[in-house]
Amino acid sequence: MSPDVIRVKARQGTKLEVEFADGSIRLFDVEARLHYPAFSELRDSTLFMKAHVQNGTVCWNEEIDISPDILYIRGEVLKRDEAAKASSAGFEC
Repeated sequence: MSPDVIRVKARQGTKLEVEFADGSIRLFDVEARLHYPAFSELRDSTLFMKAHVQNGTVCWNEEIDISPDILYIRGEVLKRDEAAKASSAGFEC
């Protein structure tokens, strides 16, 4: 089981910068999932930018969330200095 999400930043496009309770930061691109009905609403960039943390996972509204396991296992590991440089574009929750 992966650690809980403690912070998320929606970046321009379809990427999420996700920080976990173990201190790791991962970059996850949601683009490949947008063709699934459960995630199709996230094509709307206004909704996508509303990503936030709720109960240890990333959510957008009452109907759309994504498993922290997927984010942790499939996310690209970022170093803290890489995350700081990259975080200039996006919204943080």
